[in-house]
Amino acid sequence: MRPFFWICYSTLLLCVSCGRSGTDPAPISEPPPAEIAVAPQIGGGEDWPFSGGDVESTYFSRLEQINRKNVSELGLAWEFPLHTNRGQEATPIVIDGLMVTSSTAGRVFALNAVTGELIWRFDPVVDMQVNRTVCCDMVNRGVAVANGRVFVGALDGVLYALDLKSGNVLWQADTAEGSSRGINITGAPEVAGDVVIIGNGGAEYDVRGFVTAYDVATGEERWRFYTVPRNPADGPQENPELEVALSTWDTDSRWDIGLGGTVWDAIQYDPAFNAVYIGTGNGGPYHRAKRSPSGGDNLYLSSIVALDPATGRVKWHYQETPGDSWDYTATAPMTLTMLEIDGAETPVLLHAPKNGFLYLIDRRDGKVVDAHSLVFQNWTSGIHMETGRPILTPENTDYSQEPKIVFPATTGASNWHPFSYNPQTGLYYGAVLDMGNLLMTTPGEKPFREKAINSDASIMFGADLPVLISTLPPFLQEMVKALPEWSRVEENPAKSDLRAVDPVSGETVWSAPYGGWQDRSGVLSTAGGLVFAGNVGGVFTVYDAANGDVLASIDTGSSIMAAPMTYKVDGVQYVAVMAGWGGGGWPYVPLYGAAYERRNDGRILVFRLGGGETPKPGLLPPLEPAPEAPKGLFADASEDMIAKGRALFYGNCAICHSNQHRSISPDLRRMDPSTHEMFNDILLDGLLVENGMPAWGDLLSPEDVDAIHAFLLAEQRRIRERELKLQEEGLPLDQPSAALLSNF
Repeated sequence: MRPFFWICYSTLLLCVSCGRSGTDPAPISEPPPAEIAVAPQIGGGEDWPFSGGDVESTYFSRLEQINRKNVSELGLAWEFPLHTNRGQEATPIVIDGLMVTSSTAGRVFALNAVTGELIWRFDPVVDMQVNRTVCCDMVNRGVAVANGRVFVGALDGVLYALDLKSGNVLWQADTAEGSSRGINITGAPEVAGDVVIIGNGGAEYDVRGFVTAYDVATGEERWRFYTVPRNPADGPQENPELEVALSTWDTDSRWDIGLGGTVWDAIQYDPAFNAVYIGTGNGGPYHRAKRSPSGGDNLYLSSIVALDPATGRVKWHYQETPGDSWDYTATAPMTLTMLEIDGAETPVLLHAPKNGFLYLIDRRDGKVVDAHSLVFQNWTSGIHMETGRPILTPENTDYSQEPKIVFPATTGASNWHPFSYNPQTGLYYGAVLDMGNLLMTTPGEKPFREKAINSDASIMFGADLPVLISTLPPFLQEMVKALPEWSRVEENPAKSDLRAVDPVSGETVWSAPYGGWQDRSGVLSTAGGLVFAGNVGGVFTVYDAANGDVLASIDTGSSIMAAPMTYKVDGVQYVAVMAGWGGGGWPYVPLYGAAYERRNDGRILVFRLGGGETPKPGLLPPLEPAPEAPKGLFADASEDMIAKGRALFYGNCAICHSNQHRSISPDLRRMDPSTHEMFNDILLDGLLVENGMPAWGDLLSPEDVDAIHAFLLAEQRRIRERELKLQEEGLPLDQPSAALLSNF
């Protein structure tokens, strides 16, 4: 799964519907000891040429003009409006005074890094019908720059190579190649020598995961690596490693659904060992019993796979979550570094995926050097260090037959938000969420639906479970409350914080709380002894890297999720971050979010010493009761019709339309008369496709659409009555939201 998404409502719940294994790795040619010891200079310098600052993706900077002593003088140098209200997750790149970054759906902006002046802009032509199979907002996590080219993946699966100076298109490649599957791109490309590599998302829908390498100069496809096997009835697998992987799947697996394993984010080039590491995603459907009934590790789901950048062949793999049933994708960003392990300098890959562990993986052979538990987790009792395999505890977490409360949640202990490794402090800084969730699945096998959700699971997050449990049938309530983890949910629903972790010992040296369980962000650390991180409340905070003391904070008025970066031009150090609420799992804004109070204006914020005040986006108007529904329109709809509409809405629409007061997508309980009039044209015929609202006429009948409309009208009438009463009593209309992640 991509970061995550949910269906939100306050009063009604509808439940509808790693170990090392397989192939013997080809050995990686190990450089001589001297070559290992002499690594490229760690961290970004005056330029920030990679999303992570350096080839190791440390998100660390060697700059120290801004430091502990003077950071209190930090102020705004300039801001740039992105003209969107969608989530911003990219980290800009700066080379020779030119800032390049990406935004919604793969737009690219090139700016003067000193003044913020627009140099050029690229807007890909995207068929927004693709939005129907984008689980987690129209975000984009960045560009790659090499050989005078800017590489970006557009939402519809097209990879572009742009001229760095002009923004002109040099070549483009359709990675989906006309596929009817739900392929999309939100991740950043990665350049590895003379090839550029890109993956995709869509495992919740119907995608078989893959990455593709293209010639940097020409755009010619060099190779493609599929992360899971295809149906053997369709012929031999594309390479020997997939033939071996096939043995870890049931012969009657859900080949029709695609099986997932999408590489929607993490791709990391390692020139020291001539390898490209990819992090693979969850399976489809979610539970192994649904997609591979007889079990198996289901390679290469939820794995780190080392590929040869010249051929795409597997060098080694490590499966972090064998047979993943909990959406524990291995797609979180990776960090490459050298650590002293048992007295020896060891080249390691640091990785904190969703499953709750921080892994230290030897980059030479994929063996696990160590694994530290970051949060409480009950899907395993630990890692068997000789094999690297987790010791699974199905009695705690197998929800194929009955509900289970599983830790960590599908939101992940860590997610796409980049960590930062500081070689001076030896600490690894990142956002960590300690929360579980209730997992359920429907009995039997569901038929395949093209370009529709096929995950077949329903989820309640731990923070909301004490409230939402009352909406379950009584017998289910009793089952859930009898689970051993129920008391933990009641006592500590969720905790999100920024942590400084010693990667060798696993010790948390210091931590700082975020505002709530939806609140996480990427991190930057610097040689100035600083750690920078934003939050959903809009505060950009600077911490002492050694002890976590707050040294400075700037209230920007804009929710911040992305990782900051820093650069220097003409002797002046700048710090930049992209701001804007959205992304996976956030169709609505939490009450503590800046975007709950103010416009969710996407923008780039750049700071320097001696800068000025940071202007805040305008305040949103006060909440008003829902408008009156058109008289007579489905006013006499039967209970059966409304129930059908409710099921269809939660099965198809609520991924985006959370139906909350403040949301990045329209609250359909508050439609005005003109929208009601166009309702069928919008859903069936795609009247608003260009605005990002896809057509559903191939999947929904006119009768289905009428049922959805009847349900929404019933909701509109219900909440209008409630809100008018609250207004009359002088009470606020704000209502805390509860969330159900429903993948069915």
